[in-house]
Amino acid sequence: MAFNTGLSGLRAASVDLEVTGNNIANASTVGFKSSKAQFGDLYASGFLSGGTNPIGDGVRVQDIKQSFGQGNISFTDGGLDMAISGDGFFILSNNGETRYSRAGQFGIDKDGFVTNNQNMRVQGYTADSDGNLSGIRGDLKIETDNLSPRRTTSLESDLNLDSRESVLEARVNRLGEVPLGDLIANGGDDFVVVYADGSPNQTVEIPGQVDNGAGVLRDITAREVAGMLNDIPGVSSSATTLFTFESDASAGGGIGSLETALADPDFEFSIAIDGQNIPIATADVSTKEELVEAINSSSTSSLSAALVDAVDASGNPILDASGEVVQDVRIIDNRGSNLTVTYGIAAATADYDKKGELSISTDRSVQDITTTNPNDPAVSSLVAAGFDAGDLTITNSFNPLDQRTYNHATSTTIYDSLGNSHELTQFFVKNPAPGNGVGVSEWSVYLQIDGELVGGTANSPYTARFTEDGTLQSVNGDANGEIIIADWTPKDPNGEPNGADGPPMPGEAVITPIPEPPTSSALVLNLGSTTQYGAAFGVNDQRQNGYTTGRLSGLDVSDQGVIFARYTNGQSKSLGQVALASFNNTNGLSPVGETTWVETFESGQAVIGAPDTGTLGAIKASSVEESNVDLSAELVNLIIAQRNYQANAKTIETSDAVTQTIINLR
Repeated sequence: MAFNTGLSGLRAASVDLEVTGNNIANASTVGFKSSKAQFGDLYASGFLSGGTNPIGDGVRVQDIKQSFGQGNISFTDGGLDMAISGDGFFILSNNGETRYSRAGQFGIDKDGFVTNNQNMRVQGYTADSDGNLSGIRGDLKIETDNLSPRRTTSLESDLNLDSRESVLEARVNRLGEVPLGDLIANGGDDFVVVYADGSPNQTVEIPGQVDNGAGVLRDITAREVAGMLNDIPGVSSSATTLFTFESDASAGGGIGSLETALADPDFEFSIAIDGQNIPIATADVSTKEELVEAINSSSTSSLSAALVDAVDASGNPILDASGEVVQDVRIIDNRGSNLTVTYGIAAATADYDKKGELSISTDRSVQDITTTNPNDPAVSSLVAAGFDAGDLTITNSFNPLDQRTYNHATSTTIYDSLGNSHELTQFFVKNPAPGNGVGVSEWSVYLQIDGELVGGTANSPYTARFTEDGTLQSVNGDANGEIIIADWTPKDPNGEPNGADGPPMPGEAVITPIPEPPTSSALVLNLGSTTQYGAAFGVNDQRQNGYTTGRLSGLDVSDQGVIFARYTNGQSKSLGQVALASFNNTNGLSPVGETTWVETFESGQAVIGAPDTGTLGAIKASSVEESNVDLSAELVNLIIAQRNYQANAKTIETSDAVTQTIINLR
């Protein structure tokens, strides 16, 4: 029996040497898992009795157990090399047979499939053409085609508009003619000023006559009317009295023309302002030029004179006998006082009276000027009629070519359906605060693509309104802050349509968000995150969803095993996701070579899922898992196995010697 016991020991030690040698041989094999021989003793016993002190019959190999402990992870230059940090196996398809492995040295075959060194295809979750993971498991494939362009359908702008900015644009409504004579003849003028911000209306009464200070009524002057109008918020007025000899002093009355009177040695001339004579030194005056100089030398600062071309009542120039335009003398009182001009010769002089003219304007705060009783057509107002006939004058109005006409601007690159890039610029112009200016602010928004105003802003800008805490309240009443640009035609550098999709068809509604696939150039600008704080203008974020065409430039793998393709246009798209498998009894897997295993009854069915979910480990890209063989321990095991083999051989040798002794007995 000792021979058998020794032989079993030799066999066990030999297996131990083989297992240790296999471990040492695969110390550098990626994904290899070390094994260990497990032994059990042997005893012979009868069915009914095993004896009280049985002697063992040797040893047998019970199992060769693999250690699936984590190996070290080392970095590589391979873009598709992967290592599993934690539990799980890669799933490989080998001509219909499913295998499992921890070796993540992968590449791409001629058909674009991700394979290992033995051309086994890696299994995972495939993605659709838009990069959405489908959840369907299959062979992972790398598409190397160019990435098709995507038109921009959405642009989200996160900006801050500086609330400290001033209003740049001024709007003035210059009223039509308000004749002072008609105002006096009507006994005055009554009207109501209506304000755009909802402030209380102003009812104004202008008399036709005023007290002269001595209890006697006299006609009101243009200067006095202008003073009353200037006291009204939002209304400004000035008065000027203009007197020209050719139009305001006819040649009748025996006086003759100014030029004739000036030639007479007895020429006399005087000016009265509101009945008060103004000293004019005319003793040596004999020409129109000298008369102008004498008037300009008077002590009254509001009075001036100049030579102008003479015109008749129709506005046509008056010519002399030689065909030259006659020069006339114009006298101006810039306060709008009543002027009385007296001139002639000592034997005959005449007085000429001239009332002032009104110039009235309103700013953008005035919405309307009405009569005191607009429902009664018999009640009229000269000022109200002048407002209705007025001309709106806008100064410093928005001009995209003039930086002085807008407060802020920012540009973004967008793309048409062919992948051509275009520049969209947003302009922001601060408006006067609506209402009484408390708790609300307002900005105009203009949009331009490649130098052409779009979104209807060529006719009217969008209005962005902000609350008292600086957050956006609405854009043209839209609480989401969305602006739909539906009038843009993509053009080439020459200004001609470039063949890309254009605006929606007439009558076609644009809904937001724009559904896929888009069929026009319409896009949505969202200003919902824009604020208006007392800080410098800033672009916090701008995101648009379009891009031009791109070529594959590289691959990346995430911790979740998602394979991303990187393109030359800066975009990335998921091509698929590596699937991992785990087993209830990993030791039940059967090794089949090439550092792979197959499922067995003992291992149980594979539980398949995405990396870094459940109990599955994460993926480390551009890395591989090294063999988990501890070379130092294996060398020690080699010594132990050798010692065991020698010892068992000694047992056989000793048994042989004992047997020989018995045989030699005579």
